[in-house]
Amino acid sequence: QVQLVESGGGLVQAGGSLRLSCAASGRTFSRYTMGWFRQAPGKERESVATISWNDRPYYAESGQGRFTISRDNAKNTVYLQMNSLKPEDTAVYYCAASIVGGYPQRPSEYNYWGQGTQVTVSS
Repeated sequence: QVQLVESGGGLVQAGGSLRLSCAASGRTFSRYTMGWFRQAPGKERESVATISWNDRPYYAESGQGRFTISRDNAKNTVYLQMNSLKPEDTAVYYCAASIVGGYPQRPSEYNYWGQGTQVTVSS
């Protein structure tokens, strides 16, 4: 069992930056693929970035160029650095853990989810 707790969301002006953190419980964190997803009102949850158990990142189209995913297995934490934020980045951001290898992109491939953190980007 893995419990995930996100933090770091908030209100930021367009062009600003935020760093999201996701702290995981359990001693097997390093075995999981970790992902960041987001969900805007009225839209489906979409993948932003994924990082493999061995620290290799993959970015969905929504996360390419401005976002950086990283993990610290010693701290059981995964991060999402978001730069040059735009109003269309406004959403609830979720971290998730998957036992699937590679770079799973579908929410159904993830076993554990955090409660989400709100990111609001004003124009």
